Amino acid sequence: MSYQKLDSNYDYFAQEYNEVYAQILSEQTIQILEKLLLVHLPKAANILDLCCGTGQLAQKLLIKGYQITGLDRSESMLNYARSNAPKGKFILCDAQSFELPPIFDAVISMYALNYVMNLEELMGVFRNVNTALKTNGIFIFNLRLEEDFKSYWDNSTTRVVRDDYAWISQKSYNFEEKIGQIQITGFQLIEKEWKPLEQIILEKTYSRAEVQSALEKVGFRQVSVHEEKHDPVFKERSEYTYFVSYK
Repeated sequence: MSYQKLDSNYDYFAQEYNEVYAQILSEQTIQILEKLLLVHLPKAANILDLCCGTGQLAQKLLIKGYQITGLDRSESMLNYARSNAPKGKFILCDAQSFELPPIFDAVISMYALNYVMNLEELMGVFRNVNTALKTNGIFIFNLRLEEDFKSYWDNSTTRVVRDDYAWISQKSYNFEEKIGQIQITGFQLIEKEWKPLEQIILEKTYSRAEVQSALEKVGFRQVSVHEEKHDPVFKERSEYTYFVSYK
């Protein structure tokens, strides 16, 4: 099967993510970060939030006294982030191409790296993160692993209707290529005019062994893996595996 992304910056999804998903996810995630990451960081540590989305998690970390830099490829996501976390610093850039000096005590990346479509590109992200971390800095991220695809990629259909957009999304999964696809079709109100919306979201699933090996190949050490269950969002099973490693 041939896959082609019609859009790759998720600007169209920013409002829905900001209003519906982000606050719920950030509340769950901060509790997990408390035990897996924050207990190991110095006070006022410098944290890079890679693929920061609309900034709700960044704001929770800022409230706790950490210095936060958020990076995302979507300008619309960052516009919300700057409003939601006004004391944060935000950078428009892609996770696969960013270059930052080794000034961070930790790098986090939540609900994002399944959008990296092959293992070589994922290793490139890991290299960028390694470069940006101080010696002994911590990298923590989550993924929906290959083992979890049965419950999530269930060929279900979801309908979303809001005041200024409406769409239908259909999930499917290619077992051979290990790629999930969400086909979105609908309409969006832009400058008082309803315009067609057609998007494809692709997610690549990896095995635990593949991810651990990729981390170690780019120089991370003390890789540990943690199974964490989230409360479902809109009745969807939402289990993620968290990887913690050190530079």
